Amino acid sequence: MDIFFGRDPLTSALTQLLNSPEEYEKSLNPSTRTYVRDTKAMFNTCVDVKENPNAYVFIADMPGLKSGDIKVQVENDNVLTIGGERKRDESKDEAKFLRMERPAGKFLRKFTLPSNAKLDAIEAACTDGVLTITVPKIPPPEPHKPKTIAVTVG
Repeated sequence: MDIFFGRDPLTSALTQLLNSPEEYEKSLNPSTRTYVRDTKAMFNTCVDVKENPNAYVFIADMPGLKSGDIKVQVENDNVLTIGGERKRDESKDEAKFLRMERPAGKFLRKFTLPSNAKLDAIEAACTDGVLTITVPKIPPPEPHKPKTIAVTVG
C-alpha cells in the first residue's frame, strides 16, 4: 500500500500539488482545497520502518498529538493503518498567524505487513511525540526432526 514514487508524470503532478502556494490553494473549490490539504498532511507524515530479528518497528513523529488523536488499526488481515487528525490552534485571541508551516488536518499511512507478522500482538506507544508501533514476527517453524524408532532383534 505504501507508495514509492519514481520520476514519472504522476510524481511531477504530486510534487507540484504539494508545493503549491497557499494563495493558489485559496482559489480552488472547497472539495479540491480539502483534498490538497489532506494530501499534504498524508505526505508530511513521515514513518521510519525497521526490521529487527524478532519484530518490525514503525516510528512516526506525532508532535503535539494526544493518544485520542492517533488511530492504529489492522485492516484486511495484513494492512497496518496509522491515521488521525492534527488540529489547528483555533484560539479566539486577537493574534493572527503570519506564517503557518506545520501541517494540520487528517493524516493516513498504510503499510502492507508481511505474512510472518504476528497481528494479535501488535503494540503501539507514543512517548515525547514519537509513535512507536511494534509488530512481532511469528517465529519460523522448527525444522522437522526425524523420529527414531527402536529396532527390536528377535
